[in-house]
Amino acid sequence: MSTDAEMAAFGEAAPYLRKSEKERIADQNKPFDAKTSVFVVHPKESFVKGTIQSKESGKVTVKTEDDQIFSMNPPKYDKIEDMAMMTHLH
Repeated sequence: MSTDAEMAAFGEAAPYLRKSEKERIADQNKPFDAKTSVFVVHPKESFVKGTIQSKESGKVTVKTEDDQIFSMNPPKYDKIEDMAMMTHLH
């Protein structure tokens, strides 16, 4: 794992390559429910984050626009270097 000091070698591009240590720790501590956090297909944005509000009779209500639904990875996987560690791949 690269430290913030090692990422300094990438100059202005560093924030786009990896979050700072402070941001990574904050993201790892965010509340996350793998059963309700999803990505929803969006016609303009490709995918948008959503939260399942209810499941009833084969229908899912999501707090965004609802189309096809895919499970979402926890925030700790943002910009992860080894995709094999991710729970869900899309």
